[in-house]
Amino acid sequence: MRSRLSPLARLFGAVATLGLVLAGCSSPGEIKDPTPIAGATTFSKLRIGISFDQPGVGTASEAGESDGVTVGKDAKGFDVDTATYVAKALGVPAESITWVKADPVDRERLIEDGKVDLVLSSYTITEDRKRRVDFAGPYFVAHQDLLVRRNDEELTGPDRLKGRTLCAAANTTSAQNVLNRYQGDVALVQPNTFSECVKRLTTGDVDAVTTDDIILAGFAALPANKGVLRVLNKGFSDEPYGIAMPKGSGQLVTQVNQALTSYIADGSWKASLERNVGPSGYKIPDPPTPGK
Repeated sequence: MRSRLSPLARLFGAVATLGLVLAGCSSPGEIKDPTPIAGATTFSKLRIGISFDQPGVGTASEAGESDGVTVGKDAKGFDVDTATYVAKALGVPAESITWVKADPVDRERLIEDGKVDLVLSSYTITEDRKRRVDFAGPYFVAHQDLLVRRNDEELTGPDRLKGRTLCAAANTTSAQNVLNRYQGDVALVQPNTFSECVKRLTTGDVDAVTTDDIILAGFAALPANKGVLRVLNKGFSDEPYGIAMPKGSGQLVTQVNQALTSYIADGSWKASLERNVGPSGYKIPDPPTPGK
């Protein structure tokens, strides 16, 4: 039997349908093009150091050697989006950026040797590092956490690490924090990259990988690691990420902080995080204040 709806009911139905359509069309925010910074330091191109092996944060395919460094292509991730936005604010288009591989052990050396202009490589600002490089930022605050095998029911937090073997990349605050807090209680393995640490975790050679939660979330979300690895979500340090550049770059630090402030204010910061690490289930935190 054919039902009969009143005009009012039909109107409500149409409104509900429209609402569903609009909801279905919603999408994450967009990364915007910044307004160029007036009087910005003049660059025609930029060499920017990033991680090549941190899913969601910075990845790239190696594309050969140039001037003694490894350069990459198909760069993507939160650090890459942040670097591209800053470069555009300084008047450098995306196609004029050269992506340089910057493993943790090489970051300061790349800057001091003049091989890069900037480094954005999940690079925590510390007083020791500020003696060698200048930092703009922070543009993100991560928290050191633990990545473990999903079937490990005993390792439930940083208070259960005694007698365990941990892995952290060399020359990172993650490794130093472990040495400071757990010296004598844990064994620490320090290869050059966190991807090597994750490989050792999956093969059972170490009990956990420790570094920033945003990096661990990216590794846990990789198809090969889903259902195999998990992040404990028991952060035990603050890791403010900065953009590093040569010492004596005071004016450039100010300009990059201006760009980062706009990056956060216009919604591009959140849009990048939603796109790059949101799918892993990582809870996006509140943004920091650059320059503070």
